[in-house]
Amino acid sequence: MAASAPRIFVSHLAGTAVFDPNGDQVGRVRDLVAMLRLQGTRMLPDGRTESSSRPPRLLGLVVELSTRRRIFLPMTRVTGIESGQVITTGVVNVQRFEQRPTERLVLGELLDRRVELVETGEQVTVLDISVQQLPARRDWEIDRVFVRKGKAKVGAFRRGKGEALTVEWSAVTGFALEEHGQGAENLLATFEQLRPADLANVLHHLSPKRRAEVAAALDDDRLADVLEELPEDDQIEILGKLQEERAADVLEAMDPDDAADLLGELPEEDKERLLALMRPGDAADVRRLMAYEERTAGGLMTTEPVVLRPDATVADALARVRNADLSPALAAQVYVCRPPDETPTGKFLGTVHFQRLLRYPPYTLVSALIDEDRLSLTPDTPLPAVAGFFATYDMVAAPVVDESGSLLGAVTVDDVLDHMLPQDWREGEFAPGGRLGALNGVSDGR
Repeated sequence: MAASAPRIFVSHLAGTAVFDPNGDQVGRVRDLVAMLRLQGTRMLPDGRTESSSRPPRLLGLVVELSTRRRIFLPMTRVTGIESGQVITTGVVNVQRFEQRPTERLVLGELLDRRVELVETGEQVTVLDISVQQLPARRDWEIDRVFVRKGKAKVGAFRRGKGEALTVEWSAVTGFALEEHGQGAENLLATFEQLRPADLANVLHHLSPKRRAEVAAALDDDRLADVLEELPEDDQIEILGKLQEERAADVLEAMDPDDAADLLGELPEEDKERLLALMRPGDAADVRRLMAYEERTAGGLMTTEPVVLRPDATVADALARVRNADLSPALAAQVYVCRPPDETPTGKFLGTVHFQRLLRYPPYTLVSALIDEDRLSLTPDTPLPAVAGFFATYDMVAAPVVDESGSLLGAVTVDDVLDHMLPQDWREGEFAPGGRLGALNGVSDGR
């Protein structure tokens, strides 16, 4: 590449699609791997010493495949970065990426750091980092740092104020020092468009320290959505590092069934303390779910399906299922019941699928459109029978009804899958062998 190679800021690479030479997508960029290169020491303005360094070498990219496995793509395998895409040689190693002690994740560890300007000793916050390919070589280096002057706002997802400037790597110091209370503003800005499941995958691969900092910077609703997608160990770890009042707020924002599953893994004393801090209505829903065996319809269900009275209209129903906070499975149908409207309801009358709602005038009463089959589960139905029920009747959600005919909640197909897959399914591979399997064993070049 010529000496005038373009400078690329790493925030622009986050989430970028990676393609092979045939135009087939390999995955998406989730981070960059760099190695700090040490050579001697220098005195910092406050009297501490730090190893001085040449610009870090960019080793490669962390690429997330469609299977959610993260692999290492060496920069020597990158043939082009242009027009919002990365092109590779087409030969990749699908061995799971494992960070080595000498390596740093650029997005996960270097953004939001507090470093110092060498000349003045003034503290600045890292907003972005640029990389550039060296002339006539395939090596890449971090060359510049985009920073903002002023006091950091740790744990707050908001833009700081102060002069922003781009400086050479050699003009700042502090990257090799351990930092406590590192913010997460710019890392989150980089990934703000990710869906909760994808952001959860990002958090899962961060260090525990960085994971706690990012979780602290998320608002309650966003953190609740992300927690629902994380493995159990990560959920417990993150919840344990939050202040108890905030942990209770996040549990309130979670779906009741997910909150019940998480609380069920905590020691009894911690569980009761958090439940006492939650709003009484939310705590009551969670306690009710925790009374059922985990692998039953009662343990799987959510207590917040879309419930309508028989005199509600199609227009009322469509307005309810349009709620963006509803999962697709919960928005797929409404549950018609006698008052009261909160679960456990009055007598359950039946369901109406949203496709049926679309076929009738807005003024039509939902009671006239109820599915005649009135299929339902009992709260003690075991998980295998629940799965068979969904498969037999091609359902995405099913009502759970007690002996008195009251609606207790609804089980959704995603909850069934979550409980039937192995606990480490997020780390597993679901694509059959074929092309990806045949690429195993290729050296990663590190």
